[in-house]
Amino acid sequence: MTPSQAAGPEAVGPDDLQDRLSRFATIWSRAIFPVTATSLTRPEFEEHLLPLARQLAEALHTRPFDPAAAQRVGGALVGAHCTDPDALSRTLGVVDAYLVLYCGPGRESAEDSRARCARLQHALAAGFALALRERTLAEQEAIARSALAARSVAMEALHATETRFRAVFEDAAIGIGIADLDGNVLEVNDTLTRMFGGLEHHVRGRKVNEWAHPEDRPLTWNMYDELVRGERDHYRVEKPFYRNDGTVLWTNLTVSLLRDADGVPQYQLALMEDTTERRLLNLRLRYEATHDALTGLPNRTLFFERLGKALAAGEGARFGLCYLDLDGFKAINDSLGHSAGDRLLVEVADRLQSCATAPGEMVARLGGDEFVALTTGRETQREASELAARILSALAVPLTLEGREIIVRGSIGIVEGPAGGRTSAEVLRSADITMYRAKSAGGNRFEFSDPEADARAITRHGLTTALPAALERGEFFIEYQPLVRLGDGRVHGAEALVRWSHPQHGVLGPDHFIPLAEHTGLIVPLGRWVLQEAVRQARSWHEQAGAGDSAPPLRINVNLSPAQLHHPGLVADTVDVLERSGLPPGALCLELTESALIGADEDLLKPLRQLAEMGVGIALDDFGTGYSNLANLRRLPVSVLKLDRSFTQGMQQHPADPVDRKIVEGIVSLAHSLELAVTVEGVETGAQAEQLRELGCDTAQGWYYARPGPPDCLHRLSLADAV
Repeated sequence: MTPSQAAGPEAVGPDDLQDRLSRFATIWSRAIFPVTATSLTRPEFEEHLLPLARQLAEALHTRPFDPAAAQRVGGALVGAHCTDPDALSRTLGVVDAYLVLYCGPGRESAEDSRARCARLQHALAAGFALALRERTLAEQEAIARSALAARSVAMEALHATETRFRAVFEDAAIGIGIADLDGNVLEVNDTLTRMFGGLEHHVRGRKVNEWAHPEDRPLTWNMYDELVRGERDHYRVEKPFYRNDGTVLWTNLTVSLLRDADGVPQYQLALMEDTTERRLLNLRLRYEATHDALTGLPNRTLFFERLGKALAAGEGARFGLCYLDLDGFKAINDSLGHSAGDRLLVEVADRLQSCATAPGEMVARLGGDEFVALTTGRETQREASELAARILSALAVPLTLEGREIIVRGSIGIVEGPAGGRTSAEVLRSADITMYRAKSAGGNRFEFSDPEADARAITRHGLTTALPAALERGEFFIEYQPLVRLGDGRVHGAEALVRWSHPQHGVLGPDHFIPLAEHTGLIVPLGRWVLQEAVRQARSWHEQAGAGDSAPPLRINVNLSPAQLHHPGLVADTVDVLERSGLPPGALCLELTESALIGADEDLLKPLRQLAEMGVGIALDDFGTGYSNLANLRRLPVSVLKLDRSFTQGMQQHPADPVDRKIVEGIVSLAHSLELAVTVEGVETGAQAEQLRELGCDTAQGWYYARPGPPDCLHRLSLADAV
């Protein structure tokens, strides 16, 4: 089948969709027609199924998703006389195998379509069972009325009534039994005898109360006592019985009181519908809906049910939740394949189950390589720690996959505390955050949740999700910090520093959001916006200096992230911004951190070489904080070294730290020998500035000169220098 053949309804035309529905209806009719009691021919029956197929296809893509249509389809099958249990199982098989194939996935992913299809199967089975139950109950009522009428007519015409009653009694498709008010079984039909194992003497002559079952509800026998006392005329319950071979028979039981002509209670009439297969089907569907298909562990649905009960356990109850994520599982999948990864998950599931065997403990798989273990009791802090330690110890035992010995590692986040006060979603979120904290600390360990760390992580997440809209709403702005020539003290340029005016958190510096922007990829559009604004401002400063001013424009320094360096449009974007503003390339300097450039290959350096050849300055920011040395600078297109403030803090007082002074003196000497200018960051005192000038540093920036501020502050500072 081609991809176009498997496309959803939104990817094909009406004629093609109609053809797919017809093929689905054909497969469906062929599957269930042999077990359907209908007078229609198979083509006619197929036409009858076509609108039902359309309802299923539409339900598969309805937004919001609503499986009610599938429940109506199940009822329609019963209405079309598809009452054989095999018709339901064959229908579920056809829907499972062909509905998504012919009618999905549409706008949804294949995984979502399969999940929806599974829920449609459940709803269809429920609708089928409900309709069959109602149909059977209607038949039961009709039979009961016939039986009662037969007993009444028997007083007038015994022979005629007996004949009619026997016809109903013996030929009925449901089990019928008659007992006296003492509970002695007097008569049973063949259907009821077969339901109990086929031996009539094991049924007739027994007492009704001998069929008690441990799962009987107390209300069942209370209603029975009321009926034999004449206080009620009938009751209906779902009741289990033991068959002769010890197996359990589940029934829908209706018991009616038969009275004589004077209204005196005389007999009890029981009508039984065998619901054992339907119950087993419901149990199977329930199991599949609450357990992971790969590992057999409880899935997210069942886990949330158990966690919800644990959190609602009442005063004095506590819980402990261990959230496990395997370390390096993606590498195993990538190197050995998904089949090996699945076998690994099955082995991990088995080991986890062996760790959580105490009362109140359970293990579940949330999805992928994420598992959770829940413990409840009075000392859950100790129990959760011990459970996490057992899990890590069990994972540490090597296993063999594809002929390789592998040791599985995992990171566990633990949330423990009293029940109540938190929702299941909040507990799981805290455990997830804590697990990633354990993973960041090196993995193969467990950590307990920390409310403060959770709050910081939630804040980071909130900032991450708000970043795209913040850029569109114009919440970012730029402050400028002057770059001053140490030789004459005049303003040489400025560094553009982006800020975020957050609606709730106020003004945020780049340390709060630049790492988040790099992680999400938003750093590229944000960086382009900063470049545009900074270059536009530099051009504005040049125009304010006067058209006749022959002095070169102030240089604007713009920070460049590693993600921007890898972006293929870096050179084209920079050229476009410069050409649109009219700013000379020499007035722009791009700053990159030392760690982003040292060790870079030629492909990564190529765009920087192109910009440097145009005249754009390239500065190596935070120099000295990495593992570089000046010899490596020969191959870099760098024109400026920005010396990290850690080297010059010892010069803020007089006399200066002699070691710091020697280091700076050596760096400046070597940098100048390579024809590189040296800029110093973090200058805060006049003594520091004077010593740096004596050592030959070219430019400096810091609070000694000015803090970052709006553009007009820099312009006023430049005018003051000119005066």
